[in-house]
Amino acid sequence: MPHVIVKLWPGKSEQQKQELAERITYDVMDVLHYGEESVSVAFEEVKSSEWREKVYQPDIVAKREQLYKQPGYDMDDL
Repeated sequence: MPHVIVKLWPGKSEQQKQELAERITYDVMDVLHYGEESVSVAFEEVKSSEWREKVYQPDIVAKREQLYKQPGYDMDDL
């Protein structure tokens, strides 16, 4: 039962988030062969000023071995 959490800065429209959720759902179904009823997608908006402490450190740096796509940015560049 895949549950995908997308963490992003605030500001994207509900339409954009809905479209992304649909695309993620479709791709999970296509690649992992699950039915739509098995997939859930959530969005967690994180302020840019809190990104380092709430996302970058705990989800990217501390869990680097779990990442399948590394970010192309450095926190010092943001």
